[in-house]
Amino acid sequence: MDMYLASVLTNMTLIAFLALSAYLVLVVGEVSFGQQAFFGIGAYITASATALAGAHIFWGLLAGAIGGASCALLLGLLTIRLSGIYFAISTLCFAELLRFFLLHLRFTQSVDGRIIGPDGPEGFSNIRWIFENHYQVTDFLLLAVTCLIILLIVLFSLERSPIMLGARMVGNDPILAQSQGLNPTRYRLSFITLSGAVAGFGGGLFALFNTHIEPAMFGVMLGIHGLAYAVIGGLGSAVGPLLGVFFRYWIVGKYSPISSLSNDYFWWSGGIFAGVST
Repeated sequence: MDMYLASVLTNMTLIAFLALSAYLVLVVGEVSFGQQAFFGIGAYITASATALAGAHIFWGLLAGAIGGASCALLLGLLTIRLSGIYFAISTLCFAELLRFFLLHLRFTQSVDGRIIGPDGPEGFSNIRWIFENHYQVTDFLLLAVTCLIILLIVLFSLERSPIMLGARMVGNDPILAQSQGLNPTRYRLSFITLSGAVAGFGGGLFALFNTHIEPAMFGVMLGIHGLAYAVIGGLGSAVGPLLGVFFRYWIVGKYSPISSLSNDYFWWSGGIFAGVST
């Protein structure tokens, strides 16, 4: 496979984790503009575990997922009485506070003459797992796709389960769901926590693939794009966010044949996103 194509497909796969995390929050009726925060948390934790502590990739990714889930649960508890636009704004504030924290996070070590670790706005450099394990781009694509398929199998198995049906009922009408004996708060916290785990895991893969991460990578637009992919693809099943990612990259994105119609595709593709979302 062509290396450029493999790189594009890998990036699509990694962003799909972010879109799926936004989808899980949407299922329970909330909108999050802060999924990039959990994506970034997973990236920094996985990078620290593998590059600084020398942990195996399994434990590094697991730590990233747990870190994302823990922060998502904390956010869910802090915003337990908020919903709608107030919840959405709170997630955005949380994400920006995290990015501000990362801008001031410095913990570096010198390993074999290389500076490794978070260094404020300069980011986290020399994440060399992919080189040390002799992974090619196609190899990492296979790894990322395998992880995504496993996640989709889990989500599809939940789709017709009482858990997902209850979550969708909470998302559609929490008062009606409560009258049916469901606990909206429990469902809300559970799915927000799960979304953080998914985003954290994807962020860990993102860090390993890019070999360098920095706070600017986890800005507001990343979260908005992840949310847009979930909305555009539809909320009927976990396939929706994947369709949104495909639409973004291959229909109106930089890799589409029609992207040459504009020097700045963000303007007109953003208009299409807004129209479809409405």
